[in-house]
Amino acid sequence: MIKIDNLPQFGLYVHFPWCIKKCPYCDFNSHNVSHDGIPEQEYIQALTKDLEGSIDLIYGRKVSSIFLGGGTPSLFSGNGIGKIISEIRKLTNLSPYAEITIEANPGAVDMARFETYATNGVNRVSIGIQSFNEDHLNSLGRVHSKNDSFEAIKLAKRFFKKVNLDIIYGLPNQTIQQLEYDIDLAIATEVTHLSFYNLTIEPNTKFYISTPSNLPDNDMCYEMQELIINKLINNGYQRYEVSAFAKNNDYCLHNLNYWNYGDYLGIGAGSHSKLSFRDKIIRQVRNKHPNNYLKSVLLNKHIIEDKEIDFKDIPFEFMMNLFRLINGFDVKLFRERTGINISSILEKLDKCVDEKFIEFKGTKIIPTKKGIDFLNELLLIFL
Repeated sequence: MIKIDNLPQFGLYVHFPWCIKKCPYCDFNSHNVSHDGIPEQEYIQALTKDLEGSIDLIYGRKVSSIFLGGGTPSLFSGNGIGKIISEIRKLTNLSPYAEITIEANPGAVDMARFETYATNGVNRVSIGIQSFNEDHLNSLGRVHSKNDSFEAIKLAKRFFKKVNLDIIYGLPNQTIQQLEYDIDLAIATEVTHLSFYNLTIEPNTKFYISTPSNLPDNDMCYEMQELIINKLINNGYQRYEVSAFAKNNDYCLHNLNYWNYGDYLGIGAGSHSKLSFRDKIIRQVRNKHPNNYLKSVLLNKHIIEDKEIDFKDIPFEFMMNLFRLINGFDVKLFRERTGINISSILEKLDKCVDEKFIEFKGTKIIPTKKGIDFLNELLLIFL
């Protein structure tokens, strides 16, 4: 039995399941745009109905952030995104200081679109650059060029103070020198947030079916990671999460809520939710395929999974998120977020200390460098 006295911070995630072209490494819920285009107005109506049907679950809770993710949300018109945000304002208690992020791909944005997004309340943009190397962009199946990336960054900085770039490393045939080129160009853009992800081969992707044979080995990927960390820190970026770096404390507040085991409602095809109540924590999953989602929302049958998280699984879920934070967390947060006394996992924490995965500093639990580098091994202790 759990007992949560104060419900955690709450964010809203909106999923857009369409892309111009599905990338071979991507395991997100994304689908190629059909010849008929995107049913924008129909999808907006479905999102609104989805949110309306969830109001009882989030009634009275302040929405501190909105994340418009995908897929490629920037395929939607400025007015379409404005309509979605307007409906969210009508139906929820949206904070006037809410961080509202939209993901965008170079080649799928223009000045008018960015300007309308900003006018309608979007105040942060995350751009999927992935690489500034044309050969690597081709190997990743990207539909944009290096010049498209620079143009998108220039436009984003014109309309948004908060801009993030996503970069992938450990690419087919990638050398240390080529990665350093990507890092240097990312730093030169002077955006205040950078995210670097090691390419992983995920099930249900083209790369999983036909894995490139020329990927850097684990030792080289570790060398690449150390290069990223050192170069970014030396250029004024703080590594605050395993893959995230920020200047001037310009953190992604929506993602920080995830990593602090906060709550979120996901609407849209394939979206996930995690919602806390006084005596339980639940997870939901929406129907994945866009067409099925659009049909099932009308029948109120779009939620394909709705279950309470098992008591024994909660500590693992908590640690899976919190140990991604470089500066760790306060001990009291475990009780606040899970409703479980930390004494129930002291034996496992002691094992983590013995293995030199974590250390205690005052009231904080902080992952060591070994803990960050071998995060999966650390988490196995709690599984």
